[in-house]
Amino acid sequence: MGLQRGVAIIGAGMTRFHHKIHADKTGRDLFVEAALEAMASVDNGIELRDIEALFIGNFSSDSFEHQGHVAALMADWLGLTPRAATRIEAACGSSGAALNIGVMAIASGLYDVVMVGGVEKMRTLTTEEVTDVLAMASDEVYEAAVGFTFPGLYAAMATAHFHRYGSTWEQLCAVSIKNHHNGSLNPKAQFQEEVIDIARRLGERRGMTFKDEMEFLRSPLNPVVAYPLRLFDCCPISDGAAAVIMASEEVARRFTDTPIYVRGIGQASDTMALHDREDLTSIRATRLAAQQAYRMAGLGPEDIDVADVHDCFTIAEVVATEDLGFFPKGEGGKAAEEGRTSLEGDKPINPDGGLKAKGHPVGATGAAMAYEMFKQLRGEADKRQVRDAEVGLIHNVGASGATVVVQIYGR
Repeated sequence: MGLQRGVAIIGAGMTRFHHKIHADKTGRDLFVEAALEAMASVDNGIELRDIEALFIGNFSSDSFEHQGHVAALMADWLGLTPRAATRIEAACGSSGAALNIGVMAIASGLYDVVMVGGVEKMRTLTTEEVTDVLAMASDEVYEAAVGFTFPGLYAAMATAHFHRYGSTWEQLCAVSIKNHHNGSLNPKAQFQEEVIDIARRLGERRGMTFKDEMEFLRSPLNPVVAYPLRLFDCCPISDGAAAVIMASEEVARRFTDTPIYVRGIGQASDTMALHDREDLTSIRATRLAAQQAYRMAGLGPEDIDVADVHDCFTIAEVVATEDLGFFPKGEGGKAAEEGRTSLEGDKPINPDGGLKAKGHPVGATGAAMAYEMFKQLRGEADKRQVRDAEVGLIHNVGASGATVVVQIYGR
């Protein structure tokens, strides 16, 4: 079944994602910055009075900033009160879930124009403290309490994938190298350097030289975090916000001649604890959410021109490209190694650098993916533009796959 009423994105904005430059800003500052950019991007202009509701994804401002009741706070600071404002929490999938709720709010006829966004201010805490907060999105009894953090959980998936399919750590390196290349083309990305440039910079400080990326990635400067995952297999801790403005199909044309339409949405859940899953080499919720979105859009994996997938760890991108149907099971790593997921490949993945290089302020990630699709499908992505992109997909995961949201967009 499709949407009962067409929905389109008419504007999008985001802060740069970073771990240092926002030190003097709060979460509310970041969200207002992203929201104002989204409003400014609307071709024919938009006023605050045109926005009827706010849906905002946020994982844990309670822990990161000692601030709850975030949606009402953001509405207040943006000047949207007394309009309805709702916070959605689904771990790293928070703003992806908020996007789905925003779509449903418009498709139902309840609203004509809404703002959907996400924000996370994480660098108020140390790395160890952030790791502990993020672990709350895993199963406290069976995982966090016995020492499992998310690098360990995804390392277990990687080990299982290696064992079953013969995939390799070198294939994961291809994901990292590709995403850092894409990030180097993205002015919003946290990391804007190629891996080889990082290698040269860090090597100079220590009197070391590297002939290529792989020599660097095998060196002690890329230490093991949770075997087989090393530092460059992991996304960073980031601060940032993103926002999009959605409107009903009939209203969208008032604001822009180039709306980006929501073609299909899907969402699914799975067990929190990995030990309860039948297969560690696949995320069932991704497969189910994708099936829903493809069915609603009347499309298949072969119709997707560009995708942003949830690469919190390099193995997560490999598994996602398989579960979304882009490549046969067990061949996602090979596809990355062969360059098929590059900007010039037959299935470009994470043109913005992905979580790996763009950054991952967890509550903002899904909305940032929607921002990227808005830019790509309007042909406004500049140096990272995917040629002739007409249909795009975003894939936002909460934790280790207990929540997954998939959306498909089209011109």
